[in-house]
Amino acid sequence: MIKSMTGFGRCEIAESERKFIVEMKGVNHRYLDVNIRMPKKLNFFESAIRTLLKKYVQRGKVDIFITYEDMSEGQISLKYNESLAAEYLRYFREMSEKFSLENDIRVSTLSRYPEVFTMEEQTVDEEEIWNGLSKALEGACRQFVETRSMEGEHLKKDLIQKLDGMLEKVTYIEEHSPQIVADYRAKLEAKMKELLTDTQIDEGRIAAEVVIFADKICTDEEVVRLRSHIEHMKQTLEEAEGIGRKLDFIAQEMNREANTILSKANNLEISNRAIDLKTEIEKVREQIQNIE
Repeated sequence: MIKSMTGFGRCEIAESERKFIVEMKGVNHRYLDVNIRMPKKLNFFESAIRTLLKKYVQRGKVDIFITYEDMSEGQISLKYNESLAAEYLRYFREMSEKFSLENDIRVSTLSRYPEVFTMEEQTVDEEEIWNGLSKALEGACRQFVETRSMEGEHLKKDLIQKLDGMLEKVTYIEEHSPQIVADYRAKLEAKMKELLTDTQIDEGRIAAEVVIFADKICTDEEVVRLRSHIEHMKQTLEEAEGIGRKLDFIAQEMNREANTILSKANNLEISNRAIDLKTEIEKVREQIQNIE
């Protein structure tokens, strides 16, 4: 099943007084480009997050937003630095004696001095955090892949419809090309009869001119290759994931053959069909840019 590079996923996991919310969105990109926004305390898991993501995504620009809440009690403790408080008091006494000032320091005042009291986070269980975080990531990734797959199916249907339309135009060119040569021969004979009213027409000369003309406008090889590329692309759309680059290469080859057909066209209808082919190929290439 083909996947679009456009998708969205979200998952919320709340367990053991911890809550994780993971949201991710993706757009098309030539390679895999992952941008992760998360609380600093989760930075340790960045490498593991990227490794997990590669199980689900091969290509595209993916933005991941992670929210983490720890609602457990005792996650932060208050620390009292007794030695530092004693040092503050010693200096206050020295200042009082040195400058003959009243030492009016109170406990409430001393407690507000830097580093006397500090807030300290408790050591967390990294394995427990990863268990919750990985569940949220897996859930978001599964939804992300699901939306990509749904969009990919829409792209596939649209592409097959466009490819079938292109085959009709190729068939038209293939069927009408011989008629162009026949019309050219008829016009050439009529012109020669007009110019050589009383003179025998050289059938060999006419045949030679027609052969030269037919060789110049012959698109048999290009039509066969173009038809082959179109069928190849339809077959590739039935393959598994990771076909975006392959499809893009096939589309380039299709465009090359359409350009040659247009350059050889010596008929308005053929030219119009070739222009329509190039237009459809360009639309196909635009669609392919969004396939993983």
